[in-house]
Amino acid sequence: MAEENTPEEKQFSIQKIYTKDISFETPNSPKIFTEKWEPTVDFNLGTNVETLENSLFEISLSVTVTVKCADTTAYLVEVTQSGIFSLDGFSEQEMGPMIGSFCPNILFPYAREVVSDLVAKGGFPQLLLAPVNFDALYGQHLQQAQQKSSGSNTVN
Repeated sequence: MAEENTPEEKQFSIQKIYTKDISFETPNSPKIFTEKWEPTVDFNLGTNVETLENSLFEISLSVTVTVKCADTTAYLVEVTQSGIFSLDGFSEQEMGPMIGSFCPNILFPYAREVVSDLVAKGGFPQLLLAPVNFDALYGQHLQQAQQKSSGSNTVN
């Protein structure tokens, strides 16, 4: 009987999840606590990937939240939530969504909790960040990269 060539089995595991960096600033306290609380929120996300070994990756999700009342900064929170993930047996096409969407989706609830705790400990009303659709963000990233590469390849 002939042996069948089976594709390599896909293996995913979380090795560790940790907060890599935290910053909380209230540059206008205590005065900000005496002003009417009508905040505007600016929210930014970023990811970074570092290959540790063949199938081991550190994936970091950076969350920055700036809250202002009028033109006065109430607080600024920066959190980098990281994880070490083992990704083995995935094709090159599968690695992009795993690293760009799946793993950040795992990290986001941890980052959201850190942000919420820091804001509350800073004396401000609780801030609950809305869920993020990392699949859509990854799709937008791919689309922008494709537009840049097709735009740079045009001949005038």
